Amino acid sequence: MLKKLERYFKFEERKTSWSIEIRSGLTIYLTMAYILFVNPAILKDAGVPFNACVVGTALAAGITSILMGVITNFPLALAAGMGLNSVLAYSIVLGRGVSWQVGMGLIFLNGLIVFILVLAGVREAVMKAIPAPLRYAIAVGIGMFLAFIGLMHAGVVIVDKNTLLPSPGDFSKISTIVAGCGILITAIFVVLRIKAAILLGIILTGILSYFAGIVQWPGVFKMPDFSSIGALDIPGALKLTLLPSLFAFLIVDFFDTLGTVTAIGYQANLVDSKGNIENLKGILAVDAVGAMLGGFFGASSNTSYIESAAGIMEGGRTGVSAITVGVLFLLSIVIAPIASLISSEATAPALVIIGFLMMQGITNIDFNDLETAIPAFVIILTMPFTYSISHGIGYGFITYTVLKLAKSKYKEVHPIMYAISIIFATYFIMGK
Repeated sequence: MLKKLERYFKFEERKTSWSIEIRSGLTIYLTMAYILFVNPAILKDAGVPFNACVVGTALAAGITSILMGVITNFPLALAAGMGLNSVLAYSIVLGRGVSWQVGMGLIFLNGLIVFILVLAGVREAVMKAIPAPLRYAIAVGIGMFLAFIGLMHAGVVIVDKNTLLPSPGDFSKISTIVAGCGILITAIFVVLRIKAAILLGIILTGILSYFAGIVQWPGVFKMPDFSSIGALDIPGALKLTLLPSLFAFLIVDFFDTLGTVTAIGYQANLVDSKGNIENLKGILAVDAVGAMLGGFFGASSNTSYIESAAGIMEGGRTGVSAITVGVLFLLSIVIAPIASLISSEATAPALVIIGFLMMQGITNIDFNDLETAIPAFVIILTMPFTYSISHGIGYGFITYTVLKLAKSKYKEVHPIMYAISIIFATYFIMGK
């Protein structure tokens, strides 16, 4: 039985094993576990019951990650998307005065539309229309984005809420010292090429966080609350006044996923000779299903998680990594409080080191070819500075199209790239 599973998941071809894949999945889960509490904390402001949202978040993440692993054999986990949940809570529910059930209906419709686009081949065609240098730039930009998030979680970089400018962290705080030590410890493990370097870094920094009093042992366990499942209001989400909001969800969800899948595929080297990601259509289809399930479970849109890169660093190359993550999320329905022991200080070092490793793709960009090098630079620069994968992609694509037209090389631009640039320009001008 195990041999059949190993053949199905291509263990020999991808030079991996059960221990590597399970370790990879555990590492990914630990970097993602924060979503079990952050997502409900955000959606609570929109009226979603906190305990029910914890259950919905765990269920949606668990089921979609398992589907990704089984169907696509790709080491990519999914969970409620940060950013989209804030838009849902503050811009849609509170901003437009609709119920959270209507908001979940919008999330479901977004997933359904994207799923139809996947079946029609549109999403896959968009992916293949992107020039190779820009694909590498997306992966590098996401690496910068991850490292920036890691530095903020560590307290090494602080963003002033008044000026919105970053400034050096405060190392008189024990949390910053612990996270800083975690970054150095993890870097040492990587340099010494110790197996499970990222996982060990998370665990050791987590232990330091506990003894430093940053995290506390969880309190009383509560019975799971399933009340948010199936509470979405699809008819209410079909109002014409909500169409702009649906369009905004589509743009962000569509291109965030393309960026994440590109980064993970390139990092894991799961691409063909033309740079196309293996089983791309299946990956994008499962991601779209994840959005629908997120709405159904009352957990906001489920999307592909760039934190999956932590598992790639540990050697994960198959769907077993994603399945492991999914099983751990399902178990989290009853043991969720334990996940609270994994603080942001503990996962910050992993994000910083992974960001460094993803930067290596920059060597594949020809900076002498200015027509693609400048757009690539724009993508890399704007992803972390705008705190948005989709905005970075949009700015880079528009720059690429304009520069090609300026050189009268309009035939070198794929028609889909023209369409994407126009869509992004419209989206930016609308200010959504």
